[in-house]
Amino acid sequence: MIPILAVTLLPHFVAVLGSAEPPHQEAANDRETTKVPTRSDVEDHKQELVEEETTAHLEVDQATELKAWKFVILHHTATQSGSVESIHEAHRRRVDSSGNPWRGIGYHFVIGNGHGMSDGEVQPTFRWKEQLSGAHAGIRQYNDFGIGVCLVGNFEEAGPTSAQVDAVRRLLAELRAQFGIQNDQILKHGDLKATACPGRHFPFQEIVSRPIARRPVPNDAHHSRTSSGSTEVIKNVVSVLRTTQRNGVPRERASTP
Repeated sequence: MIPILAVTLLPHFVAVLGSAEPPHQEAANDRETTKVPTRSDVEDHKQELVEEETTAHLEVDQATELKAWKFVILHHTATQSGSVESIHEAHRRRVDSSGNPWRGIGYHFVIGNGHGMSDGEVQPTFRWKEQLSGAHAGIRQYNDFGIGVCLVGNFEEAGPTSAQVDAVRRLLAELRAQFGIQNDQILKHGDLKATACPGRHFPFQEIVSRPIARRPVPNDAHHSRTSSGSTEVIKNVVSVLRTTQRNGVPRERASTP
């Protein structure tokens, strides 16, 4: 004999069981509504994150106008390790020809090799954040209008890490897009002075001839943040540099960093 309570509850169990979908049907529905990301989706997302990180390095202090930079000069530290802080302290101990101390690190960006900074890490210095002239080229015009990028390492002994190569290519892509810099405006330190910098193992041609495509910055966005009159000044600088190179006239050395 079936207990009275069971008889009373039986219709309710039947109703519940009849209205529920089988478990396998729910799983099937989930598969239909959930999009599985493809490898292409993952790579695109990774690239977006990398570009966002690199773009963040180009930010300057609030209310600081972007200079109309015209060149990029590539360097190495000629040391096995280094960081923005260690280079800053070393450069602060330097003095110019008049005995005046440097303000600090002469470069605008430093790219780490895993010893002192993370491998491939890009750090802007105070000279970039404040849009100040550099102290790295040894030639005043290139200090005033050249962005100094230094990779940690001694590339006379071995080349940069793959992470450093990727990082400098990404940084150059951003600088190209931001300032319209062309390949012939990207230089080695040794192109300006009698120095081996950035070293015989530095893959300059690979880095410059294989640019990473970036969307150009609109002209109005660039001009709105550059100092008035800078464009004409830069044209004059380029003209002077070309003339001195043709005629063999000694170039002017850098002023007090």
